[in-house]
Amino acid sequence: MTRSKFISDWKPILFTLPAMIPFVVFWLAPLLYVFYLSFTEWDFMSPEKIFVGLENYINLLTNPAFYQALKVTILFCLGSVLPIIVIGLGLALLMNGKMKGSTFYQILLFSPWVTPTVAVSIVWSFIFEPDVGLANAVLSFLGLDKIGWLQDPQWALVGVLIVTIWKSVGWAMIFYLVALRNVPSDQLEAAELDGANPVQKFLRITWPLISPTTLFLFIVQIVQALQAYDQINVLTQGGPAGSTRTLLYMYYQSAFESYQIGEASTIAMVLVFICMLLSLLSLRISKQTTHY
Repeated sequence: MTRSKFISDWKPILFTLPAMIPFVVFWLAPLLYVFYLSFTEWDFMSPEKIFVGLENYINLLTNPAFYQALKVTILFCLGSVLPIIVIGLGLALLMNGKMKGSTFYQILLFSPWVTPTVAVSIVWSFIFEPDVGLANAVLSFLGLDKIGWLQDPQWALVGVLIVTIWKSVGWAMIFYLVALRNVPSDQLEAAELDGANPVQKFLRITWPLISPTTLFLFIVQIVQALQAYDQINVLTQGGPAGSTRTLLYMYYQSAFESYQIGEASTIAMVLVFICMLLSLLSLRISKQTTHY
């Protein structure tokens, strides 16, 4: 093999090597190590790790708490992702018009996204306070009964969802604003000349053109919902009665409260598997959208 041939064959690898090194060191290697730990019993302190095979997976799949956490995770994903996308799109359509002061409102709506989640959650914990909180004060003013927003198992997840949605709608709005402003105006004008009303123009022209943005937001928000931790820890600590305990919070409790590292690693691998399924789903939908 000549020197020029060797350089030509290895050039792509050499160019990607700087990016591959941190990928392997900080992602692939830890993932493989966690996969190994999921087959062991370890308390995070003893030097010996006991190999137990599939016992952790069997115990997890026969544990009712796992299915409760999985249910909460699914409800949290659906209850946060869909409203964020719908409200974000609605706000973007509103801001995309010639509304006076739209720039100020965009900054105001986007500001929760750049605010630390812990700080936001602390403020909302005071708003949801059952006796003197603003939320129940508004309900009392309207003549409605007070709600135990974070103390009642029927309402705790709703309270966490409100905080999550409020924090993220501005971020989704910004992406939709960019997508809406990239819609060719000549197509909209041609449709208007053909007699199309605003709803028809949106459904036939705008919506198909911004569908890649919708797909992107859907996948990113699903992943962020699976990774939600800060607001749950500050607001409810997974309670009451496990009504807000997601798989990620169950992982945290297993690893850093019970020191069951094998069990926690098993939960982590389940989360990785769910993320892989969502990635494959997004790729398939993306290909169908591109083909369309």
